[in-house]
Amino acid sequence: MCGIVGYIGREHPAVEVLIDGLRRLEYRGYDSAGVALVGDAGIDVRRAQGKLSALEASLRDEPISGHVGIGHTRWATHGKPSERNAHPQRAGSVAIVHNGIIENYRELREECEANGREILSDTDTELIAHLIDEAIIGGMDLLQATRAACSRLTGSYALGAVAESDPNHIVAAKNGGSPMILGVASGQAFLASDIPAILPYTREMIFLEDGSFAVLGEEGVQIVDAEGRPVDCEPKTVQWDPVSAEKGGYDRFMQKEIFEQPRAITDTIGTRIDLGSAEVDLDGCVFSREQVEKMSGVTLVACGTAYYACMVGRYMIEQIAGIPCEVDLASEFRYRRPIIGDGALVVPVSQSGETADTLAALREGREQGARIFAISNSRDSTIARESDDVLYTHAGPEIGVASTKCFTTQIVALYLLAMKLAVVRGRLSEEETRSHLDHLIRLPRLAERVLNLDGHIAKVASRYFHSRDFLFLGRGIMYPIALEGALKLKEISYIHAEGYAAGEMKHGPIALIDEHMPVVVIATRDALYEKLISNLEQVRARDGQVIAIASEGDEEIAAKANDVIAIPDLGPYLTSVLAALPLQLLAYHIATQKGTDVDQPRNLAKSVTVE
Repeated sequence: MCGIVGYIGREHPAVEVLIDGLRRLEYRGYDSAGVALVGDAGIDVRRAQGKLSALEASLRDEPISGHVGIGHTRWATHGKPSERNAHPQRAGSVAIVHNGIIENYRELREECEANGREILSDTDTELIAHLIDEAIIGGMDLLQATRAACSRLTGSYALGAVAESDPNHIVAAKNGGSPMILGVASGQAFLASDIPAILPYTREMIFLEDGSFAVLGEEGVQIVDAEGRPVDCEPKTVQWDPVSAEKGGYDRFMQKEIFEQPRAITDTIGTRIDLGSAEVDLDGCVFSREQVEKMSGVTLVACGTAYYACMVGRYMIEQIAGIPCEVDLASEFRYRRPIIGDGALVVPVSQSGETADTLAALREGREQGARIFAISNSRDSTIARESDDVLYTHAGPEIGVASTKCFTTQIVALYLLAMKLAVVRGRLSEEETRSHLDHLIRLPRLAERVLNLDGHIAKVASRYFHSRDFLFLGRGIMYPIALEGALKLKEISYIHAEGYAAGEMKHGPIALIDEHMPVVVIATRDALYEKLISNLEQVRARDGQVIAIASEGDEEIAAKANDVIAIPDLGPYLTSVLAALPLQLLAYHIATQKGTDVDQPRNLAKSVTVE
């Protein structure tokens, strides 16, 4: 979750505003930082890997100055964390900072290299700088050049650009989910990816819309559309206090993190897939055909929410890749004396990368000769360091104790792994591969659509928040989603909740069902839909209160449920991610209506580093 800051003005030294703003965005997580200042001698770029203190030390040793500048904290998506991959990225007379993913960066890189451009980093961002620089050389001003460059981009972006040819302005652009906020004050203008960065300097802010461009100068801010036509945008006065600003205007961190999921999923997908060539690139991790064919199986190990993500992943790996897959609770794994074999792939999944039980399971797998392929949200964690390969989920920091965006990005990462293994094995045709990858590309937008049901879900929650018990039912890949829904509810609301495979309901839980028992049934139209409806009818026959997570367009389900939450269909695998979102919102609204502390529920810790 990268951070952007920009400043133009003479009220403060630009470098101080940039560093202060970047410090206020540190909570988002980052692996490198940098600034670019426009001075009399041109653009001076200073970058450093690691924490902001490393950049500050560099600036103390060799100060730079100017009244126009841009700054950035980077969470790597293209290229490993390093000074050369840090932002700002420079090409010729242009420097830019960028959040988002450019999906056609491979084609743009080939074009730039064919034009004789020297590419110095592994980032997609540098390519945008080259496009802008070429347009300026061709006679365009900075705004025209930025508009021309953005017309070539496929994907999402929020960017700020400076150029030596126009030393008194910053140009900003936005498209897709990455936010871009403009601040205005007398003789000054500010740029930021999040409000806390500039809140100490101004409360007058403009929220840049998709497809819009902005020119920032000491004279103010001008907004234009993609065609260059002026757009009227009056600044809004933001009344947030610093804590509210850190929460992005949401009431609680968990709420903010639920709504960050489309962005987190987009960042996790990144450029790891190529729809044109029907390829999957797991950050350079190599699986040869011979290695995969000799693979005796895949073992996924995790705890808590990550364990349920692994249960979803098992369906994907077995059904898409056709490889046997086991899922183990990391806390039980080594104690059952597992037989792994030296042809196995062991996949520890951990948000923090420090979970003690998952680390112990990793070491057990290594002792038995398995290849270790970790999935983690934390760079340089112990699990990441001790693994042969790591696939990072780019969810950004998750402050709320109950995991939300890390859960859904773990499922995405496991889907990518399943697809990689399937492609290497030649199990899928190119057409089938593109279909699966197309579902992945569509996932973030459909996630946004589900999150727009928030108001409806809050009303559903108001009818059930006094309940003492809940039952969650699902079949197939939706069974672990039911387990996760029950876990979220009990974690933050302290209501007793159980998740069950719906076919097992008649083997015990059915005895609990009466008119006081809400039963959440995940009843999307999949291969097991008719069987699930039969289970739902059994609940209704015993006066249970049914909350159905159903497919859009399913009109008959309304007659069988007390409340319906309709979600889009995205095939047999990724619909599971969409089904998880309303369960998160349901748990959130029930808990807040009960008055519990959803961000810091009692007795729970964010990272469990003890057995």
